[in-house]
Amino acid sequence: MKGETRVISAFVIVVGCLSYFFIVTFHLTESPPLPSTFQITWSNEYKINGQKLRGFVKTETGEKLYVVYTFSSEEEKSFYENTSLTGRVYLVHGELIAPLPPAHAYAFSMEEYLISKGANGIFEVSSLTFKEEKRSIGSFLAKQRHYMKKHIETTFPEILVAEAQALLIGSQDQVDHELQRAYQKLGITHLFAISGLHVALVSWLFFEGLLRIGVRKEMATLVLLIILPIYGVIAGGAPSVWRAVSVVELIMLMRYAKWQISIDDALAISFICFVLLEPGVIFQIGFQLSYLATVSLVYSGVILTLSSNWLIRSFLITFVCQLLVYPLLLHHFYEISISSFLANIIFVPLFSFVILPLNIALFVLTIISMPVAKALFDIYEPCRVWLTKFILYLQEIPFQLWSPGKPAIWLICVALISVLVGFYFIEIKHYGKFLVVVFLPALCIHLSPMLFNETKLTFLNVGQGDCTVIELPFRRAVYVVDSGGVLRFGQEVWKASDSPYEVGRQVVVPFLKGKGIRDIDVFIATHADADHVEGAEEILQEINMHEIHLTPGSMDKPVMRDLLMEAKKKKVPVKEKMQGTAWRLGKTSFQYLWPRDTLYEGNNDSIVLYIQQESFRALLTGDLEAHGEQELIDLYNKQLADITLLKAGHHGSKTSSSEPFVELLRPELTIFSAGLNNRYHHPHEEIVERFTSRNLWTLTTGIVGTIEVKIRGDSWSVQKEKDLVQ
Repeated sequence: MKGETRVISAFVIVVGCLSYFFIVTFHLTESPPLPSTFQITWSNEYKINGQKLRGFVKTETGEKLYVVYTFSSEEEKSFYENTSLTGRVYLVHGELIAPLPPAHAYAFSMEEYLISKGANGIFEVSSLTFKEEKRSIGSFLAKQRHYMKKHIETTFPEILVAEAQALLIGSQDQVDHELQRAYQKLGITHLFAISGLHVALVSWLFFEGLLRIGVRKEMATLVLLIILPIYGVIAGGAPSVWRAVSVVELIMLMRYAKWQISIDDALAISFICFVLLEPGVIFQIGFQLSYLATVSLVYSGVILTLSSNWLIRSFLITFVCQLLVYPLLLHHFYEISISSFLANIIFVPLFSFVILPLNIALFVLTIISMPVAKALFDIYEPCRVWLTKFILYLQEIPFQLWSPGKPAIWLICVALISVLVGFYFIEIKHYGKFLVVVFLPALCIHLSPMLFNETKLTFLNVGQGDCTVIELPFRRAVYVVDSGGVLRFGQEVWKASDSPYEVGRQVVVPFLKGKGIRDIDVFIATHADADHVEGAEEILQEINMHEIHLTPGSMDKPVMRDLLMEAKKKKVPVKEKMQGTAWRLGKTSFQYLWPRDTLYEGNNDSIVLYIQQESFRALLTGDLEAHGEQELIDLYNKQLADITLLKAGHHGSKTSSSEPFVELLRPELTIFSAGLNNRYHHPHEEIVERFTSRNLWTLTTGIVGTIEVKIRGDSWSVQKEKDLVQ
């Protein structure tokens, strides 16, 4: 026994060394430049959304790329939707493009995503020609998965399709965003994905089914050994799936070889082999969470046996997993669900032992007998609708999320160590010490985002739009001016994206949550343009707002409808504000300089915000144009002369930043909030020249990324996102 253990340990060490060498080689080796035309073979990781086909491919040299192709017609899109691309070889023509940098430090990074997938870049395809189809076990199984997906779409009721696809084949393409967010708030998102528990349950059902029909145990085990990898491919091949499959396979194979292997050794070997095969996977969130959660259960046997009551034991399992992974969750998502400790006790058994088996049975019945399946759908569908309504009701309960922001790496390490020490105190039944050792790092994480003594003005890179976040020292108040947004132009239905890009949800909310901002004291919508307020409703759904300020007369504009409806739902007061409104907090004063009347006529009725802290003075002008600027010159000539910072009006268009206005203000720094390579060519080169000819410093969010200005006393500094990236 000891000899076998030494052999296994030696194997783990050797493979670990090889893994390290392979990862280093993987990251240091540069790929040769790509030609403009070459052959690709599609993998099973691809998606069709709107007019775009995106996914991973392998080149003839074995290089992995992320490919983007735009369909030219609805017929072409329909063909690719109904064809399994895995294993198909195409001759492609196009160009390699660089991934866009993240909008800010807390936004999605395409570059990091490509690294985690082991891809060497993005190739934008202009044309592709089918060459051949490579036949393999992998491509055959991918086809079966594709057929299963289409079969579910055509046979299941529409409201049950997303759930069945998620639970049976690991596809979450059709999961409703509102429902997905509800699962996140309750901390049960993992139930809508194929997890290790899922694999274990399916394996048990299959194994017991074979025994019930008279198959010998040895033969059933052998069949299971063959079936599990097949199921892993059909289930989508997520890290949690392959972790569960590989560990079970390894333990069963070792038993066949008359070797004993512990679960932790099997887990370690699985981890190392996984990283050997795909080094970038170590950066994937699912991979990290899956192995860390499993480790927490493997090494918490003493804690899990503290009670024989199944309810308490269920709580302990959730408690151990959630506590160990919470630092990692905060690092990636900036918030964790508090209600998950209770929600999982209810929903894990419900999904594992009722909903999953029912979906398997219904899928089989749709193949065997549609009339019987329809009869069961008539019973199951209303029950499932009721459960969804119940979940949506539960997620409305306040204070379910702890959102302290993204902690510093050293705080994450301290929190992780504190949890491990805390588990030791639980094992020796020193519960008071456990509470102290776990609570103190959590308290530090909660308070750390508020420990700053400067005023921060952050001009977010929201593309072609405006969004400014103002934080006062020690987070005494947070003001958000505009929310960014997308100008949506009419297009054919087949080109429409299934999940449209949302600036508020995908750019602004991650920034606020990453900074640990849980409340906005005042949200200021300067005027009723989509690129300034279209994302506001999405922010309000995620972040508390205490008050909303609008320019007079803008409430009845169509673009304001969603924000006002959400504000009414959440009982947030909405107030029209104009010239004369002013307030002060500490050393910082705020004043609305414009508009002067209640008749809303567009850009020139933008709310203009003047900020002063000692000698630092800033002016945020919304989309104010030349006429409005002249009015400000006439009214506030001395007050605006030689200011410190100007957020230029209308993204730097030729209708704003007039010669007299620039000459009067002569700002030390001017910020243009405009998208990279936008269709309007903002900021206009003539306007930029107007500033630079006077030796005035200008920055554009689309070029340098998100810009943060820090003011402390009479001094101020600027931090650009590109500086942080470099």
